[in-house]
Amino acid sequence: MTVRAGRGAADGNDGLSSLAASLGDSDRDRVVARSTRRVVMASLGVMQDQKAMRKRSRSLALAAFVVVLLVIGPLAWLVVDHFNSGGTWGDLNTEFGLWVCILCPALLAAALVAGWLRRR
Repeated sequence: MTVRAGRGAADGNDGLSSLAASLGDSDRDRVVARSTRRVVMASLGVMQDQKAMRKRSRSLALAAFVVVLLVIGPLAWLVVDHFNSGGTWGDLNTEFGLWVCILCPALLAAALVAGWLRRR
C-alpha cells in the first residue's frame, strides 16, 4: 500500500508541475498575443491614415484639373472660334489665348510633378 501511495503521490506531483508549467506557458502566450494585437491594431491605423491621405491627394488633383479645365475651356473655345472665323496668328487676342492655353496646363503639370517629387 505504501508503494501505491508513493506512486500516486509522485504522479500527483508530476501532474501538478505539468499543470503549473502549462499555466505559465499560457500566461506568456497571453502576453505575446496582447502585444501582437496592439502592434497589428497600430499598423491598421497607420494603413488607414495612409489610404485616407491618398484619397485626399487624388481628390485634390482631380479638383485642380477640373478647375483648370473650366478656366482654360472657354479661352480655348474663343481661340478656335477666332481661327474658324478667319483670324490670323498675328492677332493679339489669338496670341494671348494660345499662350494661356499652353502655359496654364504646363504650370499645372509642373506643380503636380513638383508635389509628387517632394513626397518621394
